[in-house]
Amino acid sequence: MSKQPLRVCLTGSAGQIAYSFIGMLGNGLVFGHDQPIILNLLDIPQMEGVLKGVKMEIDDCAFPIIQEVNIGSDCNEMFKDIDIGIFLGGFPRKPGMERKDLIGINVKIFKEQGAALDKHAKKTVKCLVVANPANTNCLTLSKNAPSIPKENFTCLTRLDHNRALSQLALRAKVPIKEVKNVIIWGNHSTTQYPDVNHGTISGKKIREVINDEKYLNEEFVTKIQKRGGEILEARKNSSVVSAANAVKDHLVTWLFGTLEGEWVSMGIITDGTKYGIEGDFCYSMPCTCKNFTHKVVENLPIDEFSKKLQLKSLEELKVEKKDAEI
Repeated sequence: MSKQPLRVCLTGSAGQIAYSFIGMLGNGLVFGHDQPIILNLLDIPQMEGVLKGVKMEIDDCAFPIIQEVNIGSDCNEMFKDIDIGIFLGGFPRKPGMERKDLIGINVKIFKEQGAALDKHAKKTVKCLVVANPANTNCLTLSKNAPSIPKENFTCLTRLDHNRALSQLALRAKVPIKEVKNVIIWGNHSTTQYPDVNHGTISGKKIREVINDEKYLNEEFVTKIQKRGGEILEARKNSSVVSAANAVKDHLVTWLFGTLEGEWVSMGIITDGTKYGIEGDFCYSMPCTCKNFTHKVVENLPIDEFSKKLQLKSLEELKVEKKDAEI
């Protein structure tokens, strides 16, 4: 392996998503089988004992590409010279807690981490925010790391994108690889809009293959919006394996690129020039990728039904931004 090692930091490394993701990372499924990795595992001080156990397990896996594993609870130390930051850690919503309260607590975390990124990470660092509320956490992180380009910050809506692909494939009774170019617009929440209008199944328009407007405009949309809650109810825990897999998919696509004529959904920092979505939000849009860059797919026709749902999700993000005071 002649490549220089990538310095990768996982926050929330004592959590379940990190535990599922580390095996994918160590087996070369994320950045490649020939890409050496220096891995920094960050979590709160109370979890450092667990991190020691995670490090022991990584050592026992004998991953050929993992050159070094560091653990700690100081983001200033763990972010030093990193190339990739994967933000899995955040304060979880607890019973009786309002979303506004959750946002307030997480804003403090991501302000601190943003300042540490700005001071210690490489200016080329690529950041993926997974911890909820992911969009607003991502915006907070970016705003507190002003010397790092805004396009280097993304949040995870690939899980929603994958869920949409899967549900459509099940409905059409085709392999998932036959479904392409769905779009997740907006917030990673129950206001997100899974849009099938520009997608295809086996090369044909989705609405031609699944000729059921009620299903596509109502049942399908609600299913994707509420899928996380459905899983939580069924397994008494939130999505873990599918979330870790979506983190892998997001990073693989961002680095290695999308195929010609295809796109994926990513939460990105908006500039106010695309689809009537105001600037200075983290909002999910259709993107093509190459070499850790992304570009919004432009000039897709948007009907009134879709525009209404796009703006509904934007309105929720405006409330979150106000609550976060950013």
